[in-house]
Amino acid sequence: MDSRGFVWAHFKLNAEQRLRGFNFFVLLAIFADGGVLAALERGFSPGLLILLGAFTVLLAAVFWLVDARSRQLLSITIVALKEIEADFPESYRLFALDAKGQNPVVSYTFAIRALLIAQMGFGLGVVAYGFYQW
Repeated sequence: MDSRGFVWAHFKLNAEQRLRGFNFFVLLAIFADGGVLAALERGFSPGLLILLGAFTVLLAAVFWLVDARSRQLLSITIVALKEIEADFPESYRLFALDAKGQNPVVSYTFAIRALLIAQMGFGLGVVAYGFYQW
């Protein structure tokens, strides 16, 4: 494997892992939120609501850290890929073109963080409601 192939394989692996991690988070969040809603519907104890809410917050915090690490690994390879693509015609420099026209709101990072923050807020709300009911 040459250096270009190595850098690209590293980028591809980390990009795919980031998306898989996000998909796994969404799946776990659906089950966690469903558990909270079921507990509310059935009138379970406030202590259980507090635990479910804390789990929801913990889940979002852990995935925030995992995503931050994935972003670090991707940023390492993006620097190398920009160096490699410097030899290409200007219209083929995909990473450089993307960096120029990047809108911070229209990005995977913004979408992932927005969902993680919403999940943390939901969990904190459930914890607060559990304490209120106690």
